[in-house]
Amino acid sequence: MTQIGLYLQTLRHLRWTQILYRFKPRIILSRLVQLPAPLCSTVIGEWCVPAKRTQSMVSNDEFFFLNVKRSVKTDSDWNNPAWDKLWLFNLHYFYDLTAVGAEQRKVWHKVLMQRWIDHSPVGYGNGWAPYPLSLRIVNWIKWAHDGNRLENSWRHSLAVQARYLSKNLELHLLGNHLFANAKALCFAGLFFDGFEAEGWYKTGLKLIEREIVEQLHNDGGNFELSTMYHIIFLEDLLDLINIHRAYGRASPMGVENNIIPMLNWLHAMCHPDGEISFFNDAALGVAPSVAEITNYAKRLGFTTKPVKDGLVDLPSSGYSRIKKGKVVALIDRASVGPDYLPGHAHADTLSFELSLFGKRTVVNSGTSVYGTGVQRQIERGTASHSSVIIDDQNSSEVWGGFRVARRAYVIERVQKESDQSLFLAGCHCGYKRLKGKPKHCREWLIEDRSLRIVDRITGNGFHQAIAVFPLHPDVGLQNVQLHQCDLVVDDHLVGVKFEGGGELEVVEGSYHPEFGLSIVNQHLHYKVKTYLPIEITTRMSW
Repeated sequence: MTQIGLYLQTLRHLRWTQILYRFKPRIILSRLVQLPAPLCSTVIGEWCVPAKRTQSMVSNDEFFFLNVKRSVKTDSDWNNPAWDKLWLFNLHYFYDLTAVGAEQRKVWHKVLMQRWIDHSPVGYGNGWAPYPLSLRIVNWIKWAHDGNRLENSWRHSLAVQARYLSKNLELHLLGNHLFANAKALCFAGLFFDGFEAEGWYKTGLKLIEREIVEQLHNDGGNFELSTMYHIIFLEDLLDLINIHRAYGRASPMGVENNIIPMLNWLHAMCHPDGEISFFNDAALGVAPSVAEITNYAKRLGFTTKPVKDGLVDLPSSGYSRIKKGKVVALIDRASVGPDYLPGHAHADTLSFELSLFGKRTVVNSGTSVYGTGVQRQIERGTASHSSVIIDDQNSSEVWGGFRVARRAYVIERVQKESDQSLFLAGCHCGYKRLKGKPKHCREWLIEDRSLRIVDRITGNGFHQAIAVFPLHPDVGLQNVQLHQCDLVVDDHLVGVKFEGGGELEVVEGSYHPEFGLSIVNQHLHYKVKTYLPIEITTRMSW
């Protein structure tokens, strides 16, 4: 499509408020600064130790974010144009204040907070973008609740930050950004006392109670359909419970009764190694680990049962988990995300992830970068996922850094469970924009010692279809032939056979389990060129 066409196909899904709020008037900064900070409220309840991330501050001026270490020595480094925007945002989040071992870096943290105030004029630079501003407000308040004293100038800065945020809510973006804004206003509104603080709190509370209904599915999944953002949202809810209990207030409506469903959803979407699967934007190391967020929930009084064997279906989200014998499969029959907010979507419809013998085997390729570069496009594309490419096109038109034009919708969903086997199927319409209107349908049949995947492409005309199976980097590959090969998974041999009149090709790819990290892996491509209909059968046995 032309650039204009992509824009039109993208804009037609937006809500009118997302367009309207892009054109808001500028605020007068001097009014925010001149007012003194409100007095602090009195803590009357128990503050629970929150979830901790890994250490990111490695010396008094060195930071390690997204697998990149940099020194922040000069004033201009806080907004260094040569550095990635996401790295700079992480610098302004101040997560290290509550990270593992933070108490040992207290002196560094005090100096860092003062440096930020001295070198971040109100409204200028990355630190005043509403999202990093929201996270920093929360982290400064958490730091204060961990037994640290905020100096008068720091409290004044915190109040100015809350004032600025209250005038710059991300109503044009919505989603996790707006929820983070609302959470920060609740934190600031409870931390401070008085009329002004109560205004921040009421604004945040209204948004929280509205957005929690919007952003959670009935099965407990976050509506952006990313395991990583699911944990971030779950952490937000746990933090809101924590801060409300500390000040003797009731949690916002809908927060506490969604914790258990969210935990159950999260555990269902994990591999046997205990960590998240990679659907849409997802990577390790950004959100707290699954174990860390689970233990935080336990400290607040929320516990869950282990995930059951067999089929666990998450129908509102569109994901399913199958555990049978030595196999765990996580299957995507979901939308790309909310129609008006597909920014974290990948073209991964009908993809799946597979663990055998407790080890990740077939994977989606993860996320290592944001932005608008070529690598971002590769990682969002169908070829980076265990699905089917038709005519070298993506199943959804992902473009820019966070945009989707025409997108795939799952139009058929079937599943059957018996003592001997588990069967799931689904179809999507993402390729119907192509000549001949191809439709992709996929079936999974899982038995004790085998997995059969059938991909059917219907429609008209001559087309190329490639069934893609990215392998985890630890998986070995042997005996590659025209229609079959062997995988080596934790010293076990797994036979893979293809049927469909095509040819097997092994393609070198890359796996991105963390931001800033790229690991070479192998992709199995079974390529068929013929007139529709096409049927490709893949059998794995062990």
